[in-house]
Amino acid sequence: MTPYEIAVREHAALGEGPTWDAAAGRLIWVDILGSRVHTYDPADGRRTVMATEQHVGAAKPRAGGGLVVNLRDGVGLYGPDGDGFRWLHRDPVPGRRGNDAAVAADGSLWVGTMRYDEAPGGGALTRIAPDGTVLTVLDDVAVSNGTGWSPDGRLMYHIDSPTRRIDVFDIGEDGLLAGRRPLAQVEEGFPDGLTVDADGCVWVALWDGGAIHRYTPSGELDRVLRLPVRRPTACAFGGADLSDLYITTARTGLEAPHPLSGSLLVVPGAGTGLPQPAFAG
Repeated sequence: MTPYEIAVREHAALGEGPTWDAAAGRLIWVDILGSRVHTYDPADGRRTVMATEQHVGAAKPRAGGGLVVNLRDGVGLYGPDGDGFRWLHRDPVPGRRGNDAAVAADGSLWVGTMRYDEAPGGGALTRIAPDGTVLTVLDDVAVSNGTGWSPDGRLMYHIDSPTRRIDVFDIGEDGLLAGRRPLAQVEEGFPDGLTVDADGCVWVALWDGGAIHRYTPSGELDRVLRLPVRRPTACAFGGADLSDLYITTARTGLEAPHPLSGSLLVVPGAGTGLPQPAFAG
């Protein structure tokens, strides 16, 4: 079994989206169905929990302080003190909500959506520029999940979970995606959230697979971290040297969830992550 530790013992229904906030020295993660944004400071154990008005698929730090959040009805902004909420991009669609999100090197926010019933084609992947300009990048997605970039910024990885694939795209000079192709196919469980390390390897959480997989840039599975929970949802490197792998987990839909389902786990010294940019808006 993987030498994991319990960072935060919690009963989140659908823990998701761990993100290391380097400026604040803390990890940000969400409970989507609980409509909560959590933070955790590993240096002193300090935690905060903030309620949102709607289901929250992801929360990322903003360059000027505060958070950008991917909610049920669109993307919103909170000020540095967790107040002053305003919509950046409001686009409510009945039966649809925001899901995973990621921030690119240029400070843009890439947000995914999905239908609650996970219907094919019901979701999308959208790029939101710091000034609020919106561009739909992928429009035929069921469950838009993990998104990340290679260390040199020339490739982007994305997961549409029901396909059981991790896809890779080339990024053109115009910033648009091209050359979509599978990096790897998952046989056990469904790929969910991902992170890319300093070696360009892709770490993927396997929903219903009870594990984290690491794939090389050529798509070879070269490491498996087995976990006690059935539904790990996402992973991200954090800590002062970005060497600790934080893993969010879920208990929703399980008749007999493991006692740690819904907690935030950590694997110390798992690898070396990449600094995560803050949203520039």
